[in-house]
Amino acid sequence: MKEKGGGGSLDFKGEKLSSNGGILLIHKRERLTRYLKAFSDKLIDRRDQTQVVHSKYKLWSQRIYQLILGYEDCNDVERLKDDGALCHVLGGDLASQPTLSRFENDVTFREVYELLDQMVVSYVATLAGRDQVIIDVDATDDPVHGGQQMSLWSGYYESKIYSQLFFHDGDTGELILPVLRPGNAHSLKWAVALLRRIVEKIRAEYPEVPIYFRADAGFNSPEIYDLCHEKDMYYAVGIAKNSILANHTRALEKEVYQAYGKEKEKHVEMLDFEYQAKSWSSAERVCAKVESTTRGMNTRYIVTNIEGTAKEVYYDFYVLRGDRSENRIKEVKNMCFADQLSNHGFLGNFFRLIMSSVSYNMFVRFIRKRIDGVKHELAKKWQVSSIRIYLLKVAARVRVTKTRVYYRFSRSFVHQELFQDLLFG
Repeated sequence: MKEKGGGGSLDFKGEKLSSNGGILLIHKRERLTRYLKAFSDKLIDRRDQTQVVHSKYKLWSQRIYQLILGYEDCNDVERLKDDGALCHVLGGDLASQPTLSRFENDVTFREVYELLDQMVVSYVATLAGRDQVIIDVDATDDPVHGGQQMSLWSGYYESKIYSQLFFHDGDTGELILPVLRPGNAHSLKWAVALLRRIVEKIRAEYPEVPIYFRADAGFNSPEIYDLCHEKDMYYAVGIAKNSILANHTRALEKEVYQAYGKEKEKHVEMLDFEYQAKSWSSAERVCAKVESTTRGMNTRYIVTNIEGTAKEVYYDFYVLRGDRSENRIKEVKNMCFADQLSNHGFLGNFFRLIMSSVSYNMFVRFIRKRIDGVKHELAKKWQVSSIRIYLLKVAARVRVTKTRVYYRFSRSFVHQELFQDLLFG
C-alpha cells in the first residue's frame, strides 16, 4: 500500500512478533522457584476431569502473567491468543475469557484462606540472614462502580467501597498479606489477629530476629500495644491529637510559633513524654513533632518503645513508611490492578486482590531485588509501571522448534544490557 502524496508505502507482511517478549525474565525465575505452583496447589479442581483442557496451575499462571503485562481483565485474552511469548511461557494455547471468569468465581473461602497462608509462608522463607524485620500495615479504600457483594457506603470516603488492608515488608517492599474487607470496616478490623499470625510464623522460623511494627493513627489501640509487648516487638504507631497530648506540647508550640511562625522556611522541634490512655494497660512513650509551616503549626504524635531521640525515631524510622508502605500500595492498586475488583461475589474479588498481590511480589522478587544487584542506577528507581514498559513490553520474534525456543529482540532495544544481566546473571 502506497502512502498518498508522500511516496512511502506500508504493508502488514512483516514477521509475526510478540509485544510481550520481556515476560521471559519473569518466566525464567518462576520456573526455577516454582513460586506460582506453590499457590496453585492450594486450589481445588472440582471440574469433570474428562472435560478439562487447562489445569488450575495454567489458569492461575495465565491470569498472573496477564496482570504482570498490564492486561487486567479476563476478556483481554481475546487480543492475546496469538501472542507467541505468552503461548510459550504457558505451554500452549491460552484459556478463553469464559474459562478464566469461571476460574475466578469458583474459589471458596477455604481456598482464599490457604492462599493467604501461602503468602505468609512464602514471605517467611525469604527472611534467612536478615538482621531485622519491619512490618508496615495500612488500609486503603477501593471505590466500586456496581453491586459487588459486601461493598458498602463509607461516610469517610463518601462513596461505595471495599476496604483493603495491606501488610508490607518495610525493607524490601514485598507484600506480606493482602486482605479484602467489607466497605464499612474500620482500619483496625482483623488487623490484630492477622498481625499475630504473621509474627508467630516469623518467630517459629527465626525466634531471635528483632521485629519492628509501623502504622498510622488508624491502628492506635490497646490491642496493638498489648500484642507488641507480648511478642517482644518494637513499634512506632501514630496517635491522633487530643487535649491531654496538646497540653504536653502547648508551650513548645507557642515558642516555635513566636520564633519561626512568620518565616518562609519550615522549622521543627521534637520532644517526648510519657502518656497513658484510660484503655491502655501501661504508660507509653510519645514522641511529638512540632513544626512551623507557611500554613501554620503542624503537630504530630507517635507512640513508640524504640530507643533513640525523638527526632531519630520519627525521621529515621517512622516517616519512612510513606515510601515503604503507602507508595507500595499505590503500585499494587494502580499498577497491578488491585482496584479492579469487578466480580459480583466477595470471594471472587478477594481472589482478584490476591492475584494482583502475587503479581506485584513477582515484580519485587524477580526483577526489582535483582536490579539492586547490578550496575544500572537509574533502573533502581523504577516503579512497577516503568519495569513493565522498559523491560517486559518489548517486541520479540518467538520461534518454537522441537528442541528449542528462540527469542529474537530488536538491536535497538534500549535496555538490552540490563535485560541480559537480569536474564543470565
